[in-house]
Formats: sequence, C-alpha cells, structure tokens
Amino acid sequence: MWNDLLASPLFGVGLTLAAYALAQALYLRTGSIFLNPVVWSIGGIIAFLHALHIPFATYAVGGKYVLFLLGPSVVALGVPLYNRRQEILAKKGPILFGVLAGSITSIVTASGLAWLLGGTRKVVLSLAPKSVTTPIAIGIVEKIGGIAPLTAAIVVLTGCLGAMCGPEFCRAIGLEDPTAIGLAVGTASHGIGTARMLEVDRLGGAVAGLAIGLNGLITAFIVPLLFVFFR
Repeated sequence: MWNDLLASPLFGVGLTLAAYALAQALYLRTGSIFLNPVVWSIGGIIAFLHALHIPFATYAVGGKYVLFLLGPSVVALGVPLYNRRQEILAKKGPILFGVLAGSITSIVTASGLAWLLGGTRKVVLSLAPKSVTTPIAIGIVEKIGGIAPLTAAIVVLTGCLGAMCGPEFCRAIGLEDPTAIGLAVGTASHGIGTARMLEVDRLGGAVAGLAIGLNGLITAFIVPLLFVFFR
C-alpha cells in the first residue's frame, strides 16, 4: 500500500498541501516574519523526503501538478489589481519607471556579481531572471542556454527572502507609501513577495501584482541582450 501511495500523484499533492497547512497555521499563530509558510513548507518537505529516503522524483510525480498551478495563481493576482485600478492608473508613470529601474538593477547585480566572482557563462545567465516569477524565469533560461533547476532554486530563494523581510526593509530605509513598498517587493520577489504584501496592504499588494507582470515582460526583452553580450 505504501508503494502504491508513493507512485500516486496524490502523494506529492497531499504532502505539499499538508506541509503548507501546518506552516500556515504556525505562521498565523505566531505572526513572526521568520516563520513564512512558504519557507517552512519547503524545508519541511525536504526534511520529510530525506528522513524517509524518498527520492525527489517520487514526490515530483504529484509535485508537477502543483507547479502547473503557478501560472493560474499569478493570473489570479489580477483581481486585486482590477479592484484598485483607478489608484494605480493615477501613478502609472512612476510605476513604469520604478519597475524598469528595478528590473535592470536586478539583472545587472545578480549576473554582474556572478561574473566578477568567476562564474561560468551558464551560471551568469541562469541568475539573470532571479526576480521574475518561476514559469517566466524558466522559459527565459531555457531559451538562452542557462541551467533551469538552478534558476528555479534561486527564484524561490529570492521570493522567500523578499517575503520574509521585504516590507520591513523598505520601512527601515524610510519608505512608507504602500504603492512604493508594493512596487519594490513585487519587482524584487515576484509572487511569494506579493502574497506577503497582500497581507500587509491591499493597495501595495495590487501594485506588487502589476510589478510581477511588468518585470517579467521587461526581463524577457533585456536578458537576451545579456545573452548576446556573453556569447
């Protein structure tokens, strides 16, 4: 029975839902930013698989269905964006400029640092879309010859860090406007950061959702230029 369960897609899906539900309950109970449910559910799944010596490929049989839902979940972020569209349209100029600046800064700093530290061409290219949501980042990297698993890991890590300390860091440096904070968090840490931002402020979360789409579009145009440069 155990082997049949492991071979079923229900194992990966069920384990993911159970881990996130437990992590979410812990987060809501404590309210600590260091107990982000995404971070702890990822760690919990890894620890569970390692403790029981279950290959990742076994989990991935069901995990791929969860991965598929990443796309629709990002599209769903358009709901709060639509609800606050009038407030956002009033600031469309600064928002567009802010996302453009954030996108270029993210690409240059990540790839530039890897290049200066002696990273290979594939590693440099794999880090370029680190602040773009996972489906777009993987699509970009596959086109330019990067390492898709490395990109996926870096994208998730970036999102987790942004969700854990993004809003607090923005306030620490003097940002108080929810639009500015949402723009920064959404551009830097995509969907995971946006989910946290929606908890902090609805307008900031809506702007963060817009920043995800704009950053993905801008990065898709800029990264191929980086590919030509390193060719």
